[in-house]
Amino acid sequence: MLNPVQVHYQSYPYPHYPLLASVRRCDTYALNLEALWIRFNRRLPPPEARKILIAGCGTFAPYPCSVANPDAAITALDLSERSLQRARLHCLLHGCRNVEYRCGDLMDCASIAGNYGLIDSYGVLHHLDDPLTGLKILAQRLVPGGMVRIMLYSRYARREEEAIRHALRLLDIRTPQMARKLLKGARPGSRLARYLKTSDEAWSDVGLADALLHPRVRTYRIDELLEMVARAGLQPLLFTHPGARESVAEEIDRLRLLEKERRSPGNFVLYLGATAVHPPPDRRDSLIVLNPCLIPVVSRIKLGTVHILPRIGCENTPLRWEERRFLRQFIVPQRRSSLARDSARIIDSYKRRLFLLEYDEAG
Repeated sequence: MLNPVQVHYQSYPYPHYPLLASVRRCDTYALNLEALWIRFNRRLPPPEARKILIAGCGTFAPYPCSVANPDAAITALDLSERSLQRARLHCLLHGCRNVEYRCGDLMDCASIAGNYGLIDSYGVLHHLDDPLTGLKILAQRLVPGGMVRIMLYSRYARREEEAIRHALRLLDIRTPQMARKLLKGARPGSRLARYLKTSDEAWSDVGLADALLHPRVRTYRIDELLEMVARAGLQPLLFTHPGARESVAEEIDRLRLLEKERRSPGNFVLYLGATAVHPPPDRRDSLIVLNPCLIPVVSRIKLGTVHILPRIGCENTPLRWEERRFLRQFIVPQRRSSLARDSARIIDSYKRRLFLLEYDEAG
């Protein structure tokens, strides 16, 4: 019997970005393995950690991941051969050559070979028949100190889509063309008309199919998510959905309060690891270095401002020439003890945004 999710993505490869759509390296800063490893381990990644798995890569994810990590070995895994074909073509058109493409099911242990420093499984687990087992499989493929990034649907962020999705199934509407016809004929001001007008997914058949016609969807409250993460032997390291607090404990409390009011800041996006972040005491002088993805931006001596898209839960203020000049000194690692004391607050602000990274020397 064919996997219904595989059938769905063979019919509707997702997402459907234009093949010539490009990303700037600076906007991929939250996918850089070295930056994340330092953020969560306060060390440079060892050689065995410089491997990345995209578990459920879809048609696009390998491209920005390769832009962020041009020197890493990347494996892109997906159920859908059509999705992989488009992902491969997108990478080839943009000169990304460090990706291996593999058609397979992450629930099949044989589909995943080796261990990884970073596993990205964005918007995947909630489509599995057994999300807990899927997360356990991914956890087993992490090297010590490794990280998993996941996005899971929030119960309250998905209320509108789920209500419509269930209604369409009851009406036996199975194609985006049929769904679009129903939405366009909806009474003005109704839930269906409002969704058609406001949803980012409604503009394309592929987006509409993924949002409203998917055969398998789960949604989570925060405590259900935390229970699954704990049973997989992992812990939250950092929440990165918009507006997330830097403190994991504070963000969990905030989410619980929102859910009491049946609200959500959006779907859950977070990094997981086998242990929570507890930076070691400063037994030696630490080093501060720039996120590698920002080097092209700060190395240019150019007036004006640079706007970097927010990817780590907090807003990014525009980088003016003065800010870029400050960051430029960290292209080469700088010892904290050599820096002016009044720069500590500025450095900590850039560390929160993952623009600057602080690590201890090995030994």
